[in-house]
Amino acid sequence: MKIVISDPKSGRSKGIEIAADAAATLVGRRIGESIEGSAFGLGGYKLKVTGGSDASGFPLNRSIQGTGKVKIMKLLAESGKRKGQYKRETARGGIIAQDTAQVNLSITEYGEKPIDEVMPPKGGKKAEGEAAPAPKEG
Repeated sequence: MKIVISDPKSGRSKGIEIAADAAATLVGRRIGESIEGSAFGLGGYKLKVTGGSDASGFPLNRSIQGTGKVKIMKLLAESGKRKGQYKRETARGGIIAQDTAQVNLSITEYGEKPIDEVMPPKGGKKAEGEAAPAPKEG
């Protein structure tokens, strides 16, 4: 199972592949529940389940009870050209199950370690004063 942890203060997120025993702590949780971050290497942090999807890409929907897939009617727009039109979509229940492939989590309480130690930034952004790499010839 994969988890995506987002930091609302910095706006960054990080995807982590977790082991089966850590995934077992998530099974049976609902969207909106808070969990301890120690199972994922985030000691002292509290995380909130904000969503997810199954292996087929169907999103978890908080308003659906259970763990199965259902077809729902979704309102496209409340104003404008498509006012009042509905669209039928497939979604999965708001409870995390064994066949959930990705779970989205958001940090609600921070631990002792700074977030940069726990979730180091990727090399995409260069630090201040760092020179740009030389272009490759060829």
